[in-house]
Amino acid sequence: MKKTRIMKDSIGEIEVPCDKYWGPQTQRSKQNFTINDEKMPKTLICSLAMIKKACALANKDSKKLDSTRANLICKVVDEILSNKLDGNFPLSIWQTGSGTQTNMNVNEVISNRSLTINKEINIHPNDHVNMSQSSNDTFPTAIHLMCAILTKNKLIPSLTALINSLKKITKSFDKVIKVGRTHLQDATPIKLSQEFSAYIAMLENAKEMIEDSMKFITRIPIGGTAVGTGLNTPKNFDVLVCKHLSTISGIKFSPMKNKFHGLSSKDSVSHFHSCLKILAENLYKIANDIRWLSSGPNCGIGEIFIPQNEPGSSIMPGKVNPTQCESMMMLCIQVIANNLAITIGNTQGNFQLNTFMPMIAYNINQSVNLLADGMDSFNKKCVVGITPNNKRIKNNLDHCLMLATSLNTKIGYDKAATIVKLAVKEGISLKQAAIKSGYLTEKEFNQIVDPSKMC
Repeated sequence: MKKTRIMKDSIGEIEVPCDKYWGPQTQRSKQNFTINDEKMPKTLICSLAMIKKACALANKDSKKLDSTRANLICKVVDEILSNKLDGNFPLSIWQTGSGTQTNMNVNEVISNRSLTINKEINIHPNDHVNMSQSSNDTFPTAIHLMCAILTKNKLIPSLTALINSLKKITKSFDKVIKVGRTHLQDATPIKLSQEFSAYIAMLENAKEMIEDSMKFITRIPIGGTAVGTGLNTPKNFDVLVCKHLSTISGIKFSPMKNKFHGLSSKDSVSHFHSCLKILAENLYKIANDIRWLSSGPNCGIGEIFIPQNEPGSSIMPGKVNPTQCESMMMLCIQVIANNLAITIGNTQGNFQLNTFMPMIAYNINQSVNLLADGMDSFNKKCVVGITPNNKRIKNNLDHCLMLATSLNTKIGYDKAATIVKLAVKEGISLKQAAIKSGYLTEKEFNQIVDPSKMC
């Protein structure tokens, strides 16, 4: 049985594990919210730790906190950021809607760890680590910081790599002319490079939207404390914190002008996630197209080859499935579903505080990581290995009756439609139907119907 120590808070005494640095409020939350196994994301914990460091330095600048305590807080934060204190942040996502218990979890760990470093200095979790702060402004600030860090360090690099891979293979597709499709029916010709250029443009558009959303994410509500008034903060505290947080994180932050807005509304993070949803929608379309274009090998569209990564069936020998496409499409659906949860969560800003923030944070963290990891996998295990099936592409193009569209300017829409219907009815080629109809000679047909001129 694990050894425990008795700790005391405003409610009373409680046993806390001796091998952990957390305190009574963390322990109460851990015991009261044994709901499923979703824990606070590590990136959020690290974001809160960075905020504690920035606040300690700002309080030091303001002469509210002495240098010894400020430096000790910073030292413990650095240990958190270097993974030395992993295992001390056990709390469930499904806790108080303000994230207060996780804020206190970080405060307590910093306080108790500092005591083991220097037993002569008392660092109180509320009076010192949480000085000039409230969970109500630190937790939303941590969500903003988490969004910015994940976007900069993980999402954008993965998205950029996928775009670059698509650009590389698309360049090699420029001379490949194939059948276009609208309504899942044959349409006029298109280059394979043109088809894939749409995918590049979709992702570049989504990337621009995500990057633009950062102008709202990097405005933070720190300094609002309990309800947005800034109670118990020194002059220019928000500016000082933003200065230090920008240095610590490597991302430029500025104070929200209206802290009441920042505490009660999560519209900035909801907007950010809406941009993630658009990325997910585009990735779903791209993966689904590639899945269809590679379908077969003999009885599907089969116009492209994708890498064969693993056997696709436990019973059908030789079967290989578009598993990377399916994985991408599933995670995109999850991201789209997360957006609804965040949207509803953002509506719950009753009076001066939104109290659905842990759920919002959890879903954002999951979405960014799903998209980034999913794009990495899709890129490396599928996209880079896509090649055209030139034989199937040519065969499909040769049998495409929508080449008749180029006849419109010569014989008119109605006569061209008659030729198409004749070809379908008698099972003959478009050229044969055109000649049989008497509207065109073979020479005229060959001069007009040139797929390369229709792209």
